[in-house]
Amino acid sequence: MNWQPLVFIPIFLGTVGYSLFQFSKLFRLMKACDGTARPMHQIGMRIKETLINVLGQKAVLREKKAGLMHTAIFWGFIIITVGTLEQFISTVAPGFTFEFIGDGAYAALIFLQDLFTFLVLAAVLYAFYVRLIKKPERLGKSKDALNILYFTGALMISIFLMNAFHILADLPWYGDTMVFSKLIASTVGFDALNSQASHHWYLGFKWLHMLLVLGFAVYIPHSKHLHVVAAAPNTFFKTLSTEKPMQPIDFEDESLEQYGAAKVTDLSWKDTLDLYACTECGRCQDLCPAWNTQKPLSPKLIISDLKKNLLKNQKAILGGKKEEVGSLIDENVTEDVIWACTSCRACETACPVFIEQTDKIYESRRHLVMMEAKFPNELQTVFKNMETNATPWAFPAEDRANWAQGLEIPTINENPNAEVLLWVGCAGSYDDRNKKVVQAFARLLKKAQVSFAILGKEEKCTGDPARRIGNEYLFQMLAKENVETLNRHQVKTIITSCPHCFNTLKNEYPDFGGKFRVFHHSQYLARLVNTGKLKPNKSLEETVTYHDSCYLGRWNNVYEQPREILKSIPSTRFIEMKQNKEKGMCCGAGGGRMWMEETIGKKVNIARTEQALDTNAGVVAAACPFCMTMLTDGMKSKDMSEKVQVKDISEVLDEATTD
Repeated sequence: MNWQPLVFIPIFLGTVGYSLFQFSKLFRLMKACDGTARPMHQIGMRIKETLINVLGQKAVLREKKAGLMHTAIFWGFIIITVGTLEQFISTVAPGFTFEFIGDGAYAALIFLQDLFTFLVLAAVLYAFYVRLIKKPERLGKSKDALNILYFTGALMISIFLMNAFHILADLPWYGDTMVFSKLIASTVGFDALNSQASHHWYLGFKWLHMLLVLGFAVYIPHSKHLHVVAAAPNTFFKTLSTEKPMQPIDFEDESLEQYGAAKVTDLSWKDTLDLYACTECGRCQDLCPAWNTQKPLSPKLIISDLKKNLLKNQKAILGGKKEEVGSLIDENVTEDVIWACTSCRACETACPVFIEQTDKIYESRRHLVMMEAKFPNELQTVFKNMETNATPWAFPAEDRANWAQGLEIPTINENPNAEVLLWVGCAGSYDDRNKKVVQAFARLLKKAQVSFAILGKEEKCTGDPARRIGNEYLFQMLAKENVETLNRHQVKTIITSCPHCFNTLKNEYPDFGGKFRVFHHSQYLARLVNTGKLKPNKSLEETVTYHDSCYLGRWNNVYEQPREILKSIPSTRFIEMKQNKEKGMCCGAGGGRMWMEETIGKKVNIARTEQALDTNAGVVAAACPFCMTMLTDGMKSKDMSEKVQVKDISEVLDEATTD
């Protein structure tokens, strides 16, 4: 009587049943989180992105060494699982094999399984080296990760020994294709065993391998290795472009009793899927400007801490007692963590499984501001100014167009047929340094003979600071007023030198009826240069570096146009900072941080200024009024403002372009 099916079937059913039960709990926890999730659309594109990033491992391979290690393990498990399935079936139905696919195909399959067993084992050894010897800070000291490596290594070793003794015991016709296993079989001592002893060892390692696989199935729902199940669907449901609007709150919905996220259950099912998908690789933490300047925020830890919060409250959640669920703000996710974020999205760009950390931070801020009125003290003045003056600063609307005095710039009422509307923004209207930027841009538009106009005192803050800080109600009030004004003037095309205004007008105003063609001034100027309407003809004998604005780059994928402008200027020597483009470091002003005191750790703008100084450039070019302010202050703090100039790209181009 064959004892193997009698033993294997109950073990298999028990472990798989337990694993499915645990996964069902995780699924029910995800469904219980009822915050607003983005609607699903563009199914074809989602399938394509999933194939590219899951099977193709595109996002994982952005970091070569770690990416190759992970890709070897990923594809190894897919190919090796075919062999594991064959073992499972043959244990229940003796004599079963996949040889029916043909001798050649089967031999190729066996070869690939043996090859990938070696590659996976090599990848595991490399991972041990990284975690135990190199010890990069971003990985932390995860016992869970080490357990998974022990598990995986043991699985590969059991496969090699199982196959080696199979070759010695049964001399299979495809034995020569198992190159590494055959090498082990020829080891002195193993080849001295007779066929019966070798068969017993073969059975022993076969069972060890199968039990390890089933043990993995039990372990996965409780470990960070849950990402092997969650990463693919998380990729499928990811935001499909960098143009990522925040989700509006429907304040007219009288059934809403809660704004923002007070508890983990106030997040959406997609937010919860993010928590399951995290690999804890730490790539996000490596690029986080808050973490790298000693702030308490780590994008990796906020995800793992929210997952802990979810699991800690699972009894209440699954029992339907949401009133007993603890606060999202706890001993791990503190208010200091929430307010440290600059919303630069470096974490999201770096993440290989497309986790969206900023959404969770924003939802928490919305609750703190609108439900509990808890926010840094200095923001009280900002809110008051925006309510009364429609600007974060205490300047009246009547002064909005003062920057244009003497430049003969018409308002939209004076030139209703203007080709484009120049959206000046609050910084360009009121900040003395940034007034010069808008003036330079206006001069360039005139040189290119572009018909443009401004709103003048009719322009109001886009509301971006209010929304990023968490005051959604104030944002929507300003957004609706601006949309009404723009639509009344039948504006079709808008240009702005502020990436924050650009992002809000382009990506978020459509939710409120504002559908316009919106350009950042770098895009528009690059077009004017490329079409010959602007011809830089004055040499700039200087080395220039460029600082990427987060809301221009990571939020809207505009990287090349500012560089094209700078490189078009004669005799300009262009040099990149160490962190640039997708990996560029934030200036520290985004996410409303422009109006908050920075009291913890090193100032973010100082760290970025030091990176700029490392290039030895004489000009640091920017394309954002916030960045301009932060870098200028950074140069002053380093006593370098006399040696290194901080200029907007429009100022550099204006100086190099004669009429």
